[in-house]
Amino acid sequence: MKKLRWQILVVAVTVVIVALLLLSQQPVSIPFLPEAAPGGIYTEALIGSMGRLNPMLDWNNPADRDINRLIFSGLIRFDSHGLPQPDLAESWGVSSDGILYNFSIRPNATWHDGQPVTTDDVVFTIELIKSSGSLFPQDIKDLWSQIEIKKFDDKTFQFKLPEPFAPFLDYATFGVLPKHLLESVPADQLPSAEFNLKPVGTGPYKFDSLLTGGGQINGVSLKVNENYFLRPAYIEQVIFRYYPDAASALDAYQQGEVLGISQISNDVLESALAEKNLSVHTSRLPQMGLVFLNLSNPGVPFLQSDKVRHALLLGINRNIIVSRILMGQAIIADGPILPGSWAYYEEIEHFDYDPDAAAALLKEDGYVIPAGGGDVRAKDGQPLSFTLTHPNDEVHTKIAQAIQSDWALIGVKVDLQAVSYDSMVNDFLAPRTYQAALADLNTLRTPDPDPYLFWHQSEATGGQNYSQWDNRSASEYIETARIEADFDSRLRLYRNFQVTFTKDMPSLPLYYPVYSYGVDAQVQGVQVAPMYDTSDRLALITDWYLVTRRTLEQTPVPTAAP
Repeated sequence: MKKLRWQILVVAVTVVIVALLLLSQQPVSIPFLPEAAPGGIYTEALIGSMGRLNPMLDWNNPADRDINRLIFSGLIRFDSHGLPQPDLAESWGVSSDGILYNFSIRPNATWHDGQPVTTDDVVFTIELIKSSGSLFPQDIKDLWSQIEIKKFDDKTFQFKLPEPFAPFLDYATFGVLPKHLLESVPADQLPSAEFNLKPVGTGPYKFDSLLTGGGQINGVSLKVNENYFLRPAYIEQVIFRYYPDAASALDAYQQGEVLGISQISNDVLESALAEKNLSVHTSRLPQMGLVFLNLSNPGVPFLQSDKVRHALLLGINRNIIVSRILMGQAIIADGPILPGSWAYYEEIEHFDYDPDAAAALLKEDGYVIPAGGGDVRAKDGQPLSFTLTHPNDEVHTKIAQAIQSDWALIGVKVDLQAVSYDSMVNDFLAPRTYQAALADLNTLRTPDPDPYLFWHQSEATGGQNYSQWDNRSASEYIETARIEADFDSRLRLYRNFQVTFTKDMPSLPLYYPVYSYGVDAQVQGVQVAPMYDTSDRLALITDWYLVTRRTLEQTPVPTAAP
């Protein structure tokens, strides 16, 4: 029996050894990772229609700007935090006094027709900006008219400002135009130039063809620029098709005609979110909804009290405004600097809806409900009652009504006055005849956080400091930040300004609107970042991809200890 046991044990051990040997001979599974590769066609539904594919002429046409963003390049561009980054200019330097800006153009930057980009192209484009043929606002034309340009050579030049102006780089993002193709076109004939239908730029995509049908332009086809001065884009062809509204654009996506939708408005948001393969991306816009308070109107002297102003803010249920009226398409605002900006102070004081705290602040300031009855608080016979002027569109009217109801709960009576937006600006805000006004601040296409125009003392008369806020400390902070060349110093100054603003609360920040757009899930590499223009959604399109290839996964090899 003992001999038999030993035989069984030997057999068992042999079986185990053979099994191990067989397993060791199995094919080894090598892990592969998908990697972006060139190829594919991306088609997007643009809301609007084509005007002219020329950055001198697209100021008022977002659909044109979207396409021009891919065809043309500026000297610099801005990232999602509002910080300047190289574009056509590979580098630049600023003198210590903030007067001189030296730029160097990339040596490998070429036009789509193969010609090199030179200093002459930059100078030529600036002359066009200042001309009557461009659609740039007059203040930008005036700014460039005061700047001296000195050419060093074909690739380097200098701007000389009349005085330090830290936000100047905002104005260096203009799309540079080719002098060799446009110098024979008089500036006043630029809008009718053939170039606007067959543009030549320096961007990651170049013009391919117009898509026509029914006697009109229905879209634009672009192809990848293989000679782009940065890495060429992955997607080989980008096609834009025009649609009159978001509903027809969404229908085109549902029919398989497009892979992207340039804007998803509130009327189609619910339907878009229900599309399982449509990724809806949302980004903060460079705008702020707020209630301006007229601090110098003798008819409402109580608005000069910071306790009353803070109570009014605490008494507004901004969560309801954002979630119900704006359908979640906004972010609650706490101050005058946009979140996501390099200058935004993360530790800024937040004011949540608290009607009890609001009522307590009003009582502390001497405003009480009259003993004889009534719902309106008063102090020394002066009732807390005023008029809120607001735009007469549906959304602003609903917001004004919500604010009116909220303030009634804390004993503040508000009468609503609905007017057109133009009338509100020209007849109420500009002449300072209003008491309180629901309005929007728009800082489109100006990534620098400079709040000077809206809150500095010098702008209280004739400028856009509609609240007529007269705070010397706040004015000194933003005045110095406007001429300070050192980034860290500007950061500190804007932090101090935001703290001062929330402490004084000269007007009531409500919300920052957001922008939503849709891209099919098969398009990979799409990133979301705060916007300074709606075309910023395409800022990183060179990283988007539709085609992948397999690449061997790199396994880290441990380093031997010394």
